[in-house]
Amino acid sequence: MKYYAIIVAGGSGNRMQNSVPKQFLLLDGIPVLMHTLRAFCRSALNPEILLVLHPSQQAYWAELCKTYHFTLLHQVINGGEQRFHSVENALLTISGEGIVAIHDAVRPLVSTQLIDKSFLIAEEKGNCVAGTTPTDSIRKLTGPDKSVAFNRKEFILVQTPQTFNVNIIKNAYKQSYRDEFTDDASVVEFSGIEIHMIAGERENIKITYPEDLEIATIFLNKKSS
Repeated sequence: MKYYAIIVAGGSGNRMQNSVPKQFLLLDGIPVLMHTLRAFCRSALNPEILLVLHPSQQAYWAELCKTYHFTLLHQVINGGEQRFHSVENALLTISGEGIVAIHDAVRPLVSTQLIDKSFLIAEEKGNCVAGTTPTDSIRKLTGPDKSVAFNRKEFILVQTPQTFNVNIIKNAYKQSYRDEFTDDASVVEFSGIEIHMIAGERENIKITYPEDLEIATIFLNKKSS
């Protein structure tokens, strides 16, 4: 079986209050994105890595690779207007049968164990999506200053990797873009396929806000100690 990993790097640094895109910020001395690519390169299933970057960021990434002597093999693909279009562009480069994991570039602490487990379960069941249970109480906004409580046991906080049989995900991406497509699982679900969830990892955080880098540094130091 052939395995692929699509790493989606499209975010800006707006919520980080930084002009540098989040995937290029330094974590333990090297860009976040390099940690993410290394995690997939360590997979025992040896996936082909497809990195989706906006064209305006590709020259900067090439310079970073030179600066940090980053030589892990990966193919760079043009990002699109929305995340949906970025993933679609990457899927167009895949031919034949296989299993593809789609992962946020700014989740650098994903473990090799979760990556490999996701590939194998998707190979068996057709898809596999990682997620964690919420620990905080959950309320739904119903209007200005109004809300209603929900049972948190009925919810899952979805992560990546989200992993699929290539034929299933390609067929799902034949749909036109909709605002409801918040991730790849939602695209597949809209095509009529049931999503299979597995336990994600608390440490598999998404670098979104400034404090996330500090938290990721703590987790990374814990892993290496």
